[in-house]
Amino acid sequence: MYPKIMLYNTLTRSVDEFVPITEGKVGMYTCGPTVYNYAHIGNLRTFIFEDVLKKMFKRAGYEVCHVMNITDVGHLSDDADSGEDKMEKAAQKEKKSVWDIAKFYTDAFFKDEEELNIQKADYIPRATDHINEILALIKRLEDNGYTYTANGNVYFSIDKFPTYGELAQLDKQKLNAGERVEIDENKKNPHDFVLWFTKSKFKNQSMLWPSPYGTGYPGWHIECSAMSMKYLGEHFDIHCGGIDAIPVHHTNEIAQSEGATGHKWVNCWMHGEFLLSEKGKMSKSSGTFLTLGVLKDNGFDPLAYRYFVLGCHYRKQLQFSYEALSGAQNALNRLRSAVREIAKNAQGQTQSDSKALEAYTNEFNAALYSDMNMPVCLAVLQKVVKDKTLPDVDKCAFIRDTDRVLSLSLTDILDGKDKQEAQIIPDEIKDLAEKRLDAKKQKDYQQADSIRNKILSLGYSIKDTPQGYEINKL
Repeated sequence: MYPKIMLYNTLTRSVDEFVPITEGKVGMYTCGPTVYNYAHIGNLRTFIFEDVLKKMFKRAGYEVCHVMNITDVGHLSDDADSGEDKMEKAAQKEKKSVWDIAKFYTDAFFKDEEELNIQKADYIPRATDHINEILALIKRLEDNGYTYTANGNVYFSIDKFPTYGELAQLDKQKLNAGERVEIDENKKNPHDFVLWFTKSKFKNQSMLWPSPYGTGYPGWHIECSAMSMKYLGEHFDIHCGGIDAIPVHHTNEIAQSEGATGHKWVNCWMHGEFLLSEKGKMSKSSGTFLTLGVLKDNGFDPLAYRYFVLGCHYRKQLQFSYEALSGAQNALNRLRSAVREIAKNAQGQTQSDSKALEAYTNEFNAALYSDMNMPVCLAVLQKVVKDKTLPDVDKCAFIRDTDRVLSLSLTDILDGKDKQEAQIIPDEIKDLAEKRLDAKKQKDYQQADSIRNKILSLGYSIKDTPQGYEINKL
């Protein structure tokens, strides 16, 4: 018996009960990174939300098949077929091949996932490995009368698809030329989109493949449809992404997928809201974005960012600031300290048949299965940690159980694998650290550097953080 799970479906604009296509199984597709640059922390917020979603289903007893693509060709700087190819642009800028660019930023993304405790997808197809599947899907659309060719490029005609724009609640009568896209004289409707390019925007386009339409490369939207259907079939449960994908990318995915198959493609669409910076929505195109590496360079633990993200519902916009992240870091450190103490006190105890533990677990599950209300889940965890009447061994059981979803590495503390375990720092080192901090405040940087060297000579390192400093034994 599976628990009742309620999820917000963008397609219906309502919180609906999840009903799987196949009992006990979930087919889930998430739009992966476009690997021409580092993922920014706004992107990573979406991937954390999707990670929680997958782990929630597993907690509920479902077998999950998770597919996430790697976009390594064809994504232009504008969702609507205009602008420059992002991969080619990055290759030119960094003076590398597009293949080297794709590998470097793919590896960087996987490292970010690992540091945020994001579980890898079961299948991670790359667009460049699925050109045959893409061309086969275009052929099906052609056979069904949805395509036309103009100036060498193959386009999808949205006028042939009556429910175009349903996901984004777009009114086709109001989609005026120039309202959302640049006018392409080759298009019959300015909102038609490219399935296959033969007219490259670069003289020396690197990524090209032969096709019945001419040598070229795929449009961005067709890639996700082809890869998702290969690994999940032509009808699956959930498709996820950022909220910015709704009006163009996901709208076009639906049109081409259902145009090819003739039936419903995805049952439930889920989208994560924006992460906002002081300048508004974080985006790569603006050139002003933060990466996980930047947060680490500023002294933050990657899991502090995960904790920060979990503190806001995935469907609410989240305002980022270093002050807010500092608060999350401090809260996580306090939680870790409490768990260390709980683990220590629980040694030798036998778990009780606690009604309170059962009640807390039910409260956590109720929040989790109600459209993933993670702020409430964190609040329940804090209540358990602070409950003086609950035996420590029961607290350990709750922490171990819920950390499978929260993924804050609290289980490592319980298992004695705590990388962040508090160190005993001699008073002499602490005094030197405080003197160095005072010197920095007085802008006496020569004295501060001298004290740092003294600390190093005594076998300790000191690192500046937003909270002040961090001392570690060498």
